[in-house]
Amino acid sequence: MTNAASPIQEVRWDGQAVVVTAVGDIDLNSSADFQEKLLALLAKGPQHIVLNLRQVPYMDSSGVASLVKLLSRARKVGAAVSLVELGERTRSLLEITRLDSVFDIYATEEEALGQR
Repeated sequence: MTNAASPIQEVRWDGQAVVVTAVGDIDLNSSADFQEKLLALLAKGPQHIVLNLRQVPYMDSSGVASLVKLLSRARKVGAAVSLVELGERTRSLLEITRLDSVFDIYATEEEALGQR
């Protein structure tokens, strides 16, 4: 079994915020790496993590679990998590699971960064 390429394409700091761009499917094959990298970023102490999911066509329950774990850990250290530019399938998944009311979701990175 080969490891899938990391879904984290870019990490960019903007003051005390970190903007993370994810690409590709986030599923059972890639979610462990995705979660590990997000939690490692959280350990660096950002006040806000903005996760751009524009290039994520598909996310399964393991991907959603990674997001929930990130949000839980972020809240414990007083950091915010925002999801931006959600594709239709990802947005639908969050709506079905009612997590759209738990996460801060914005249309653009700029909008999310303005909420600091």
